[in-house]
Amino acid sequence: MAESQNIEYKESWRDEYLKWICGFANAQGGKLYIGINDKQQVVGVANSHRLLEDIPNKIVTTLGIVCDVNLLKQGESEYIEIVVEPSNMPIAYKGEYHLRSGATKQQLQGVALQQFILKKMGLSWDNVAMEKATIEEIDRNAVNYFLLNAVDAKRMPKESLNDTTEEVISNLDLMTDDGYVKNAAILLFGKHPEKYIPSVEFKIGRFGASESDLWFQDVVKGNILQMADKVIELLRAKYLISPIEYKGLQRIEPLEIPEDVLREAIFNAIVHKDYTGSAIQMKVYTDHIELWNEGMLPEGFTLDNLLGKHRSRPRNRKIANVFYLAGFIEAWGRGINKIMEGLSKAGLREAHFEEDCGGLSVTIYRKSIDEMFNMEHNKLSNRELSKRENEVLSLLSSNASISITEISKLIGVSYKTIQRELDLLREIYNINWVGPKRTGHWEITRK
Repeated sequence: MAESQNIEYKESWRDEYLKWICGFANAQGGKLYIGINDKQQVVGVANSHRLLEDIPNKIVTTLGIVCDVNLLKQGESEYIEIVVEPSNMPIAYKGEYHLRSGATKQQLQGVALQQFILKKMGLSWDNVAMEKATIEEIDRNAVNYFLLNAVDAKRMPKESLNDTTEEVISNLDLMTDDGYVKNAAILLFGKHPEKYIPSVEFKIGRFGASESDLWFQDVVKGNILQMADKVIELLRAKYLISPIEYKGLQRIEPLEIPEDVLREAIFNAIVHKDYTGSAIQMKVYTDHIELWNEGMLPEGFTLDNLLGKHRSRPRNRKIANVFYLAGFIEAWGRGINKIMEGLSKAGLREAHFEEDCGGLSVTIYRKSIDEMFNMEHNKLSNRELSKRENEVLSLLSSNASISITEISKLIGVSYKTIQRELDLLREIYNINWVGPKRTGHWEITRK
């Protein structure tokens, strides 16, 4: 068999190959063969019986694990098989941590080492204590925001609104026994989370034809619990279009992309982001939006798994729990389905997901200006007139010289109310007063 994630060949034994055994133990396990070259040809080893004693002893002494070491034979040539089982604890080689990845061995350092050790210990980064950060760093306004949403979502009792800040943080398991708050507490409720975690930012940019054509940009900072609200507010004010719709007499202006779809995508990016990496980035183009967060898919997950039925496996479990309690996300991995369903219901193209630059990217497509204009025109043209609008239109049609004052008296409402009704009617009809103020008349044509 060719060298792979679980197989490595060496022509002869060297003590440095203990690093390879360490790498196998820290990954999925594997087999190291001594006496086979890179072409998978058995070349044999000398002193095989001495190696059968030395290798197991060196593995136990240096790595602290036990491996099966077997003597195999092909023809007259003897070779050695070392079978390494995966370890549920981090294994070190002289203070170094190695990991088998593909057909290579990598030495783990820095952030990668920290994440590896946490994973082996069954912990997540957000569950680690933030040194020197105490309850004084927590913003009570953010705590109140969380409690109100959690009670409204019926995921926390109403009585919890009276809990102290320390009780809330402690009940959420976001504080250590010695009084330090955890990374998740700083991210979710911190007064100045960027003071401790520089990457807690959400960058939004409006681009032209390409990434090099940046028109304008914004950076959203602060706690991640209220970050989605700030992002949606910016999108509504500067980046997206809000076509007019009506519900009865009420005029509403929803975003061109359903707000619940945008929120679900933003929540996913915030909850699953690797906070040891870069800021979340949203690039707004004329025909689409790209949203990217650092952090690869969970081990064993593929894009097919993500887009199909799957279990929820959040990177940051403490953060995900708070977002769930606040009613922002579901606990069963339905986020992607909700995005797809919302886009379909709005008549928009299916979103595109891909792994990109060490993270996950989602592309949401916008309608063209012409498409939105036509939708807007059809909604206005096809909407039913209210009772009062019909009354005003009937009076104008039957008496072309009637004044607004006379209409207000006949219907029994104020002058300003009739002016407002005429403004609504003008979205469907061309309504103009032609001629002098006293002797002129109304002209009405459908737009």
